[in-house]
Amino acid sequence: MQIKKLYLAFAFAAVAIIATLYGLSPHWFARTFLDVPDLDVSLAHILRAVMGLYLAFGLFWLYAAFHDRYRDAAVLSTVIFCAGLASGRLISFAADGRPAPLLLLYAAMEFILAPIGLWVLKRPD
Repeated sequence: MQIKKLYLAFAFAAVAIIATLYGLSPHWFARTFLDVPDLDVSLAHILRAVMGLYLAFGLFWLYAAFHDRYRDAAVLSTVIFCAGLASGRLISFAADGRPAPLLLLYAAMEFILAPIGLWVLKRPD
């Protein structure tokens, strides 16, 4: 059970950092990490909405880390979350080409964490 708790706590920390990094100040994030000098208001809105979604999932994962009843569902949702992001990135790589280096790092994390999550899910409680 400890491995699932640790995995979920790590997943919470990772998405909380990533979400707040681009959601609290989308204009700064876009200039600093994506080389986008002027972020459209609608794109800033989308980044903040996605921040809320990430934080909601992250808080669920943190809650589940300490409540047995939800632990397996939370681990499974991390797999779905990472696999969904990774599959979208694959489509974008094919359609749009290579993104900013930070987004390549995010993609690597998602491709690594999805199978790790499946492995963690199969661990006995």
